[in-house]
Amino acid sequence: MTARPLIGVSTYLEAGVRWGVWELAAALVPAGYPRLVQRAGGLALLLPPDAPERAASVVDRLDGVVIAGGPDVDPSRYGAERSPRTGPPAPQRDAWELALIRAALAAGKPLLGICRGMQLLNVALGGTLVQHLDGHAEVVGAFGDHAVKPVPGTLYGGIVPEQTSVPTYHHQAVDRLGEGLVASAYAQDGTVEAIEAPSATAWVLGVQWHPEMAEDLRVMRSLVTAAGA
Repeated sequence: MTARPLIGVSTYLEAGVRWGVWELAAALVPAGYPRLVQRAGGLALLLPPDAPERAASVVDRLDGVVIAGGPDVDPSRYGAERSPRTGPPAPQRDAWELALIRAALAAGKPLLGICRGMQLLNVALGGTLVQHLDGHAEVVGAFGDHAVKPVPGTLYGGIVPEQTSVPTYHHQAVDRLGEGLVASAYAQDGTVEAIEAPSATAWVLGVQWHPEMAEDLRVMRSLVTAAGA
């Protein structure tokens, strides 16, 4: 039997998490992320924040990397003043996930950024973010959905060639694209919904929505296939 590709999924640290009789710090990620990797044919390995200088050795042991969604990226990472509507910083997570992204790019490992992960991919390559959008996270704590239209001829357009409705929960988005990145899907209001690096040596894609909350496996299955090649 062919071994399933090993896909690392970034996680984050939360203090005071309660389960059973315990209340302790925990390394967390919503279960939808590893389940999506598993459903798409990969083995999921959770990656808690670590020293950024260890990212390259971690990535070397993986076949692919997923950077999960989560809190806002610190605006100082892309040279901007903090908007009053930007959430609190997560410096340890920013540093770790940026290091994972750069290590994956340097090693030519397939890389998927989801929501915050897409935004971090853009920032890692010198891009900037819009710090607040209206209409993409209308109810606090509840996913919405909207249409996403692919750009023909792109990696994403080849994976999902038709317009689709996707689960979404975000209030930030890509502004200026990072070096070597192109937009490969848009929302109806013009928001960049997917980015990719056509000149990269490996499969590199970021999506603004949350495929781990949907039934469509095509994006993750494409990553897993690339990771197993």
